[in-house]
Amino acid sequence: MAALDSLSLFTGLGLSEHKARETLKNTALSAQLREAATQAQQTLGSTIDKATGTLLYGLASRLRDPRRLSFLVSYVANKKIHTELQLSAALEYVRSHPLDPINTEDFEQECGVGVMVTPEQIEEAVEATINRHRPQLLEERYRFNMGLLMGEARAVLKWADGRTIKHEVDMQVLHLLGPKTETDLEKKPKVSKARPEEKDRRTAKDLMENGEAADQGLSLMEQLRGEALKFHKPGENYKTPGYVTTPHTMDLLKQHLEITGGQVRTRFPPEPNGILHIGHAKAINFNFGYAKANNGICFLRFDDTNPEKEEAKFFTAICDMVSWLGYTPYKVTYASDYFDQLYAWAVELIHRGQAYVCHQRGEELKGHNSLPSPWRDRPIEESLLLFEAMRKGKFAEGEATLRMKLVMEDGKMDPVAYRVKYTPHHRTGDTWCIYPTYDYTHCLCDSIEHITHSLCTKEFQARRSSYFWLCNALDVYCPVQWEYGRLNLHYAVVSKRKILQLVAACAVRDWDDPRLFTLTALRRRGFPPEAINNFCARVGVTVAQTTMEPHLLEACVRDVLNDTAPRAMAVLEPLQVIITNFPATKSLDIQVPNFPADETKGFHHVPFGPMVFIERTDFKEEPEPGYKRLAWGQPVGLRHTGYVIELQNVFKGPTGCVERLEVTCRQADAGEKPKAFIHWVSQPLTCEIRLYERLFQHKNPEDPAEVPGGFLSDLNPASLQVVEAALVDCSVALAKPFDKFQFERLGYFSVDPDSCQGQLVFNRTVTLKEDPGKV
Repeated sequence: MAALDSLSLFTGLGLSEHKARETLKNTALSAQLREAATQAQQTLGSTIDKATGTLLYGLASRLRDPRRLSFLVSYVANKKIHTELQLSAALEYVRSHPLDPINTEDFEQECGVGVMVTPEQIEEAVEATINRHRPQLLEERYRFNMGLLMGEARAVLKWADGRTIKHEVDMQVLHLLGPKTETDLEKKPKVSKARPEEKDRRTAKDLMENGEAADQGLSLMEQLRGEALKFHKPGENYKTPGYVTTPHTMDLLKQHLEITGGQVRTRFPPEPNGILHIGHAKAINFNFGYAKANNGICFLRFDDTNPEKEEAKFFTAICDMVSWLGYTPYKVTYASDYFDQLYAWAVELIHRGQAYVCHQRGEELKGHNSLPSPWRDRPIEESLLLFEAMRKGKFAEGEATLRMKLVMEDGKMDPVAYRVKYTPHHRTGDTWCIYPTYDYTHCLCDSIEHITHSLCTKEFQARRSSYFWLCNALDVYCPVQWEYGRLNLHYAVVSKRKILQLVAACAVRDWDDPRLFTLTALRRRGFPPEAINNFCARVGVTVAQTTMEPHLLEACVRDVLNDTAPRAMAVLEPLQVIITNFPATKSLDIQVPNFPADETKGFHHVPFGPMVFIERTDFKEEPEPGYKRLAWGQPVGLRHTGYVIELQNVFKGPTGCVERLEVTCRQADAGEKPKAFIHWVSQPLTCEIRLYERLFQHKNPEDPAEVPGGFLSDLNPASLQVVEAALVDCSVALAKPFDKFQFERLGYFSVDPDSCQGQLVFNRTVTLKEDPGKV
């Protein structure tokens, strides 16, 4: 009965019955949603409209701190929070302010509560934006990037409804330009590839989601130079909001400037316990790119403080991926380089009464509401002796830790600085049996390397207090931590632990399986590094977490490969065709342009003989209306040959399957132009071709509300199709692993490292066009 009541309650919020039943399977979500809906009904005293119900579902499914549920529901039910944008701001606010009580005035200001955006304000903002771009609009007309107008208007009117802004943009553009003409509807002409020195200035395509432009078309370098206006200048750390100063701060900054000469310094600090993924690509571009854009340097520093999970192959792969993306570290360093100094500072921290040895077990330290340690006020000398005993291996793992005396933003009390681990380290061997934690190591390594801008993703915002506290507690140079939004993709899993589960379940081959979004997997699939960097630029340097659609990344891949992947012809499902009146006694040598749109890039040659192979789908005995390829009474042209073939005979096997065709040929200019030209191969090479689709069926495979059975239950059974006997023209015979081609009419393909002499293997990187069936 309770389940039926909940089902009725959830459908009353506007959920479909299917979605409501799926929600009921998630105990935690259904309990939180039930409480939210019940409170909202009591507040409203009536039924809940669909718009409010949608917000309540979004609140219940995304809120991580149930203590804030009642507070937020009251704002939603009373229509003070009435848009998705406001809800996202509210959730971010309570996440970043975990300690009671909430400052309601500050909260309402951050969430746009009570802000009314009038139609007149929207009209004025759009008009001002259009006036700024009026000359370019009049010149480019409807080819102008309209997302730029949306983005600028939205920046002025943060809390305005995106659909209303888009409607106003459409109306004012129509008023300025008039209806679209035939010229406006023509395909946009191909723009010649920019010279290297102009590459940073190219305008990105309009990427719009939910009425918001993802970026305003600036290159990554341009964006990062712009960020310099917001970030502090080297040595001016104290001007940053929230930076904690001490009586020693100015002297330390003066010494810092003497050492660095006012140079911008960043670092990319990966853990060497897995392969980098698409989210790390943004971090690499941001850290290395910010340094490069401001004439600075960037360190590649391995956070190698957890020897249990670190392997040599991960160090090598990370270095390879940074280089592959086009960046060269100023220096490769390791946290383990500084173990002696870090240990000395830990001793100093105890001397200053800011750290102590604790014997609480691991399970007692978890969470943000753990009990205070009974050893927090133990004498300094006692902690010094015990810490030395930890160093000498006199405690078992988990029996003792060194903890720092502070409370972090998220309420976590006294984070651990050192723990005991009897695992040999890949660089220091068994010299150490105690290892520092991230909370202790990261800021101090930044200080040692005189990092000016410690750039990290938003989840580390809760560590900012410990970052500043620890540097100041030791009176050492304190860099500034800046947080930016993570980059995530729909239909993807990037967690190292979960990728290991996929490998163990044989759902993928390894970390570089082309269906994954690790960087090694993307390289193996054939994604060019320039495309990944361009994608990061289009996502932009945003503070908010960004979850993008994979097809936007694939669009960047097509942009690059269209200019760099030479053409070839391949047939995946071959059908033999005999030309009975072939015009020569031996095969002809056909010259094919590597890039048909730019023949200055050269040609390759392929043989054309009396026996060719075409795609089986390029022939039909009984074609449906609109079919333009080979059929009875319907000739087709063979690409690049100058010949047209016409069907004469069809030969079938015992099962009725068509085995071969006989045709006649004529020169293309000797008669009526055919309705279509198809690709073909003659005297081809046999190869293996692997066709990839999405690994997961749902947008958010890790979301229990969307996939109650867990991400392993969401695998797409059609994510890999292997064509073992495809045919490809001989122009690719000398191709090497990672060489890329466009197989005409089929897509972009890359040579897989599994290839061996005489047996090429190709991975389909992306199709020629976005699949309209994908969302």
